[in-house]
Amino acid sequence: MRTWMVAGNWKMNNTIREAIDLAKGVKDGAAGIKGGEVVLAPPYTALQSVYETIKGSQVLLAAQNIYFEDKGAYTGEVSPAMLKDAGCTYVIVGHSERRKYFYETDEGVNAKAKKCLQAGLKPIICVGETEVEREKGVTEFVIGIQVKKALHGIDKLDNIVIAYEPVWAIGTGKNATPMEAEEVHRFIRNVVGDMYGEICKKIMILYGGSVTSENIGELISMEDVDGALVGGASLKIDSFLGIIRNITEKQK
Repeated sequence: MRTWMVAGNWKMNNTIREAIDLAKGVKDGAAGIKGGEVVLAPPYTALQSVYETIKGSQVLLAAQNIYFEDKGAYTGEVSPAMLKDAGCTYVIVGHSERRKYFYETDEGVNAKAKKCLQAGLKPIICVGETEVEREKGVTEFVIGIQVKKALHGIDKLDNIVIAYEPVWAIGTGKNATPMEAEEVHRFIRNVVGDMYGEICKKIMILYGGSVTSENIGELISMEDVDGALVGGASLKIDSFLGIIRNITEKQK
């Protein structure tokens, strides 16, 4: 049986003080929860402070992005060594907002995923289709390309997580129905299976896109949905802990 994960992507929100308070609330509220992982992804400025807040607990730290070089004249970028030094375990790679606003490519996502693994970091690789692509019926074609290119040249999947985030559901209040999510998650697992074989059954695939404590119960009930990458609902302690609690209830 696969473990579950709930990862909170805070995006460009929270000062250091606000980040510490939120991290402490999550740490205290998630204490004693078993069977899965809780991950927080604050902005770069708060990474170290959040790490010091959650250190020694079961809550893990993630960065929202990474650069695929070790060091150099890359103004504004952050290296794998810097993220490791700040206490990160995970890194979100290829989020649709990075693809849309900063023109990240599938090839760039692949380079970042490889660099994460080389540095001992675990990438959470995001894939997803736009509303237009879904309406045209090319969801599987788009997702298939994104998954294959993201994993190109990677030998082992032991430390990789994939997050399916339909672009049309991110921050819109819309979300895929449990069956729609399951269909894409199963497709992703099959693509990974074609590339790597039976290990596809072990890889965690998260759902993201307007996840709330109200809808996570049905989503996590799906066979191939292993947790959630949460945006807006991760910015409030009660709503984020509600998602975690509802997942753990379903796992009993």
